[in-house]
Amino acid sequence: MWSQFVSYIPDWTTFMQAGLTLLIPIIIFYSYRSLHSMIKEQNSTEKRALSTDSSGETSGSKLAGDYKSDVELIKQAIGNNCDVHFREFIMGGYEVGATLIFVAGMQAADHINTQVLQILMMDAEKDSKDNKSLPSNSELSAYMKQKLLPVCEIKEVVDIRDLNQSILNGHIALFIEGMSNVLVMSMPNEKTRPITEPISEVLIRGPRIGFTEVLSENTAILRRQGRTENLEMTMYEVGNYLKKNLVVAYMKDIVNPDLLQEVKQRISKMDMDYFAESGYVEQLIEDNILSPFQQGQNTERPDRVISALLEGRIAILLDGTPFALIVPVTFSMLLQSPEDYYERWIPGTLLRILRFFAAFVALMAPALYISFISFHPGLIPTELAISIIEARQGVPFPSLIEGLILAISLEILREAGIRLPKPIGPAMGIVGGLIIGEASVQAGIVSPFLVIVVAFTAISSFSIPMFSAGITLRFLRFVGMLFAAILGIYGTVLFFLLICSHLTKLKSFGVPYVTPISPFRINDWKDLFLRAPLPLMKQRPDMMKTQQKKRRS
Repeated sequence: MWSQFVSYIPDWTTFMQAGLTLLIPIIIFYSYRSLHSMIKEQNSTEKRALSTDSSGETSGSKLAGDYKSDVELIKQAIGNNCDVHFREFIMGGYEVGATLIFVAGMQAADHINTQVLQILMMDAEKDSKDNKSLPSNSELSAYMKQKLLPVCEIKEVVDIRDLNQSILNGHIALFIEGMSNVLVMSMPNEKTRPITEPISEVLIRGPRIGFTEVLSENTAILRRQGRTENLEMTMYEVGNYLKKNLVVAYMKDIVNPDLLQEVKQRISKMDMDYFAESGYVEQLIEDNILSPFQQGQNTERPDRVISALLEGRIAILLDGTPFALIVPVTFSMLLQSPEDYYERWIPGTLLRILRFFAAFVALMAPALYISFISFHPGLIPTELAISIIEARQGVPFPSLIEGLILAISLEILREAGIRLPKPIGPAMGIVGGLIIGEASVQAGIVSPFLVIVVAFTAISSFSIPMFSAGITLRFLRFVGMLFAAILGIYGTVLFFLLICSHLTKLKSFGVPYVTPISPFRINDWKDLFLRAPLPLMKQRPDMMKTQQKKRRS
């Protein structure tokens, strides 16, 4: 009887798997918490140092008020820049010296000739017949702005640092003898590409318009898309060393004031020398920097931005990039496409369910294959298991190494296809995948069944509308394969539970990442897995806590 009882006790490998299953999440939890606390402490130290530096920083020196000395001061401040031009001339009729300072190529030369030089050198002579002398110093700047210069944007500057920065940013500075201040005019001549269809978010049915790299054009596109006085845009200047303009757009009668205040506060605290792309902004304002999941949605589509603003979200646009940020974001938003709403609700719902299934396959399929083949072949139907075993005859590697070889090869091919020129990139990816897969099977390095699994996984990842969300699932797929190779189906389930628990805890600007699943909000389920008919979607998402709950009166 004792021997029969002992036979029911599992062997030591089962106890080891159970112990590892218990220890791994504990180790991950404490490692994550210690790393997060270290990063927070480092950020607080840097902020204290930055505040100390900013408090001790003095303002730039002022202009002297004398024409010749001021021109010399700005020449010294600008330094040896060959592209900065100093155009000296005499104002016609008044015989007063003046100097125009501008950066070559950043303004339209014909605008400078017709709107500044021609007026001050020739047209001013006609004005001098009526006015024998220029107005006094206190009235000269107003006289120039109101009567002589037909320029939209003119401001007065007295600080040398501000003047130097304005000139190098593409503005025109005008020094006039007898005027203590300097007039700074804006005449941009930015070479931009035409407004075209977004490359990263292609739709069969929908608007064929996307953002460009010019901030003023992007804000104008939003104005044309949403013609309402409630669309407000607040501009910020970001970058410590190289300045850029950033715009926060929102619907003032819809957005949650607390959310708006939080977004503005995080943007004001950003501390970097230069913001090359909106991805910099996304990484600096997100809630959890250690999470592999993005907490801001990037998009090139103005229609997606307007739809988000009408839900109570906030858009962030940065000069120099066509990608706008939408915050806050939920996981379901990354698997939704604007085309879901342009088609009827039944095909839109089916396509959305298909994307959720494809995301699960892209994340879990290789891990499930490794766990079944290596640890639990009894869970596979007998005939299928025999076919897989026969196909793996002669393969010298375990299933993990076999899967890594194919998955890494596929990722390299995908990256190479993106970097190659457009005419040969897609062809190289397809032909390279076929050749490598077929050659690997013929050489006995991998099994044909694994080629099918990896290919199906890759195709599933292509169906995710957001490219950055697909990158996250591709990275986590390798982690799931390691879990499955160590603990089998226990590891696969543990990996999935860790992902679910992390998503449940994750927030984007205070909004739970997996809302409306957790916390459960029945009203928001109309736009989750299903896309309800438009007449039934009468309310805005409850998770956003908007000022106006109803979409229609």
